[in-house]
Formats: sequence, C-alpha cells, structure tokens
Amino acid sequence: MQNDIKAGVLLPAGQAQWGGGTDPRELLPFALRAEELGFASLFVNDSLLTPRIEALTMLSALAAVTRHVELGTGALLPFLRRPVQAAHSLASIDLLSGGRLTVAVGAGFPGRFGRPLYELSEVPWPDRFTRLDETVSLWRRLWTATEPFSFHGKLLHFDDVPPSVRPHTPGGPPIWLGGATPAALARTGRHYDGWLPYPPDPADYRTGLDTVHRAATAAGRPPEAITPALFVSVLVDDDPVRAHRAMDAYARAVYGLPLDDLRKIQAVVIGPRAEVAARLREYTSAGAHHLVLRLGGLTLDEQYAQLEAAAEILPELN
Repeated sequence: MQNDIKAGVLLPAGQAQWGGGTDPRELLPFALRAEELGFASLFVNDSLLTPRIEALTMLSALAAVTRHVELGTGALLPFLRRPVQAAHSLASIDLLSGGRLTVAVGAGFPGRFGRPLYELSEVPWPDRFTRLDETVSLWRRLWTATEPFSFHGKLLHFDDVPPSVRPHTPGGPPIWLGGATPAALARTGRHYDGWLPYPPDPADYRTGLDTVHRAATAAGRPPEAITPALFVSVLVDDDPVRAHRAMDAYARAVYGLPLDDLRKIQAVVIGPRAEVAARLREYTSAGAHHLVLRLGGLTLDEQYAQLEAAAEILPELN
C-alpha cells in the first residue's frame, strides 16, 4: 500500500448544507477545523443552478485564513467565466495562497446539471470539450507569458493578450480533469496533471486509471506525473439504516435523486467507520492517491459531526 494517500473535504459551500439560518461565514471556522484535524485539502464545487458561495470567491477567503492545507476546485466549470479573466483570478488565488491551488475542471454533462448552465452562460453546448481544452491551454500560456501574445484555437481567438500576474507555482497551478468517458481518459493522459472521477465501482477506477496511464505513455508523458484522485460522498454512522436515510435525504436535497439512483452514477460510501474505511481502501488499492470527501450533511452541525467522524478514518487509509 502506498503511504502517500491524501484525503481532503469538499467545503459545504452550497446553501443546502449551511442553510436554515446559519451564517455562511461560519464556513471559514469549518475550514480551519478541517485543517486542524489533518485533512490535506479543501475543495469547492461550482454551479449556477443551486445557491452557493461562488467557487473562486470561496477559495480567496480560504487562501487568507488557512496556512498549509491545499485548496482545490471540484470541479470548476470554465465556460461559466471569460477565459482570460478566469486565468487572472486563478493566478491570483495561487499567489495569495502561496502555491496551494489545484484546479480540477470539467465541461459539464448532459441533463439538468449541464446544458442549462451553457444557456445561462450564453456558450454553445457543441464542441464543449474542445472549448475546455483550449481554455486550459490559454491559461497555461498566460501564466508563463512575459509579453503580449496571440492565441488562436478552433474556438478561442485572442490577440495582444497582456501577461497575467505570475502564479506562485511555476507554470501555474496543476490542472486536473473530471470525467471518466473514454475521451476524457485519453485527454487526461495527454494534457492534464491529474484525474478526478467518481466511479461507483473501484474496479472501474482501476480500469480508467490504466487507460489514463496508457494515454500518457503514448503522448510521451510519465504516468506518475498525473495525480490519481477520487471524488466520493461519505457518511459515517454506526447504524446502517440511519446512514442510508441520512444520505438519501442529502441526495434528494442536492441532486433531486434518491440515494439508490445516485449510487449508480457516483461513488458513495456510507455506514460504520470500519466499513467506510475498508471501502475507501478499495479505491486506494485501485490507485487513488488523493480522496476528496463530500460529507453527507444538510446542516453545518451535521457537516461538523461528519468531519470529526471522517477524521478518525484518516490513519486507516494508508
């Protein structure tokens, strides 16, 4: 077993997790508690379809109050923002955090959580993967430029782009790709610094990671240059019936889906501590090195309880 397993938490920045009269500024003490408990990272997700603290705003606040925990997006949807402006924002967060930023990105997916976002952003749905890859290429160029440059892709065209503030991380923060379609696996291996999927079956994680590694090798890249991560929903409770009931309520509130349907499309691990730890180890045995835990709680008090419970599992992941 590798002894470099990291575990982070998804900050409950959505109103569904801190609603009910809670002041969202209480998310900052929550983040500090996660850092104190030994979590390696704090991630935030991105959407316009449900009320939440905007992802880059949240990361800016976290950069100011935390000291050593890594900060990440899980996942950022670049099409929601103008690409040059987003590059400046990300470079600024990386600079202000002292190089602690990781940017996991996605292109959205069919259904009510994908296409409507493109309509709100006034960006066409076709060629969304090309748009994502070109945006990332533009960011990387901007983060290293020392003088104005031009960028001409299939979809993005810019002339006389002025250099950005330099990120703290040379070349810019690492960029991971979310997704597990064959095309996403190939693109991860060719172009990205990490992989952040959420397959329900650890066996599918292993198969996907093997495909990523083959694509990296074919592109002349070392497979070990790609961080294998996992996005997984977790709820720890000694009572399996109560655990199922609580996570079902979470799934319905966040996704509008019953738990049994969510489990068909995303990694979900619930139950007593030993069972949760054992299931997570199945993913680390399959190759995952950085786990991003989304805690199943619909109030900040419940999130705190799950944070403490999940922290007890950390030593059991290696």
